[in-house]
Amino acid sequence: MSNVRLYWLSRFAGACFVILSAIAGAAEKAPAPTVTGAGEHFTWVLLDEIRPQLERDQRLKLSLLGKDSMLGHGCNVGIKKARENRAGNETFGFICCPLAKEEVEANGLTVHPIALEPLLIIVNKSNPVQDIPIEKVRAIFRGEIRNWKEVGGEDRPIVVVLRPHCPQRPGHWKTIVPTLEQFRKDRIEVKAEVEVVQGVSDFAEGIGNIGSTWKFEPSQHVKAVTVSGVAPTAENLRSKRYPFYQEQSIVTHGELSAPLANMIREVQTGQDFRAVAKKYELLPLTPTTP
Repeated sequence: MSNVRLYWLSRFAGACFVILSAIAGAAEKAPAPTVTGAGEHFTWVLLDEIRPQLERDQRLKLSLLGKDSMLGHGCNVGIKKARENRAGNETFGFICCPLAKEEVEANGLTVHPIALEPLLIIVNKSNPVQDIPIEKVRAIFRGEIRNWKEVGGEDRPIVVVLRPHCPQRPGHWKTIVPTLEQFRKDRIEVKAEVEVVQGVSDFAEGIGNIGSTWKFEPSQHVKAVTVSGVAPTAENLRSKRYPFYQEQSIVTHGELSAPLANMIREVQTGQDFRAVAKKYELLPLTPTTP
């Protein structure tokens, strides 16, 4: 091979290297696509804690809306946000209620189960009661038991605090009392989960329920009681010994990009999710990735 030919081949190879390097550099510098998720507070806590790992692994930017979701702005917003999914504007929702087949089909949704979350039965820290039998918990919320002395406490009236979210859907507080009509009529009804916790904290006589992912502040004077001697743990959900829970899921609509689909799979099965699930006593609903 002549020296002239070798010269031009080396020049061509060098030019190709420069072009490929420029393309690779441009790809690395390209901004990560933003994916927006919205829904209820409890799944927001889970997603927010593993957000850095999801963004790193899937090379996307997550915008999550749902902290301290108000009544009517949790699961409903999650479904609405999922339906906004379009190419170039990727979205998904997150919910804490199982959806009926009719609602899933009417909205064209795909449901991606994440975990079962124990519902804590909370009382004021000053309350000496540490455990309440299952049926007496239900009787309290129905208004059939109205004084703490009936469950081993002091002679004080019971104050029920309730956030009746998603009354048309199964699960959640319906694992305690199946319909809103059966709940005690003279309850304190609130619009946000933070108001449930604050209400029980403010009233020494208070009782309410809250998901296990709730992060209690030192100023919130509440504690969780056991139910028939059973603690609200993932293992007790697995064995069906603990009766009160809600179901966390991601919902999507239409075709998903590979990064979004992989992100959801990582949420369901990844090790970072498993660590957070263990922290909050969540029971994962999808087997781990081999």
